[in-house]
Amino acid sequence: MASPSPVVRSGLQTLLGGVADFTVVGTTATASGAVERIADLEPDVVVYDVEASDREWPGVLGLGVPVVVLTDGPAGPALRAGARAVLPRVAHDAEIAGAVRAARDGLVALHPDALGAVLEGLGEASPRAPSAPGQPLTPREVEVLGMLAEGLGNKIIASRLGISDHTVKFHISSIFGKLNATSRTEAVTLGVRQGLILL
Repeated sequence: MASPSPVVRSGLQTLLGGVADFTVVGTTATASGAVERIADLEPDVVVYDVEASDREWPGVLGLGVPVVVLTDGPAGPALRAGARAVLPRVAHDAEIAGAVRAARDGLVALHPDALGAVLEGLGEASPRAPSAPGQPLTPREVEVLGMLAEGLGNKIIASRLGISDHTVKFHISSIFGKLNATSRTEAVTLGVRQGLILL
């Protein structure tokens, strides 16, 4: 988990460490620290507490690990950037634990207070044209993209392909770059549109 506030980090560690099926593997104060710790610790989910002045946090979202964002800002930007769950920073313990569990299980979680604004934003958004194909995906990347479409996590993909989690993250990062995607969902959508995979 990441938060610039030591009080918030301590509170989240106490909260999530007390949940039977969770193990807190590390904490950090910054986005750059989160990126380093994700590579070293390979967590299943990252909880990121975003302060208004933090401009680096979106860098954590492209690493192939589900991210639960706690923020005082609107949910839309975090969701578009690839967050798996968005909650207000004042969310209750059960809401945070539920969002972490949902993100771990491949679901998207959104606080009820933010739902109306997100739905309104969807209605106002203009449709985006499919991205033009850039550099082609390798056969292995197509295989990984197909597994993303199945909703599989990095560890399962690594196990199926007989490769390390780090290699899976590398493939996902490459897929995002080649498809100009910012999230797994967007990568799968673009892959379907370009005929790379079938659902």
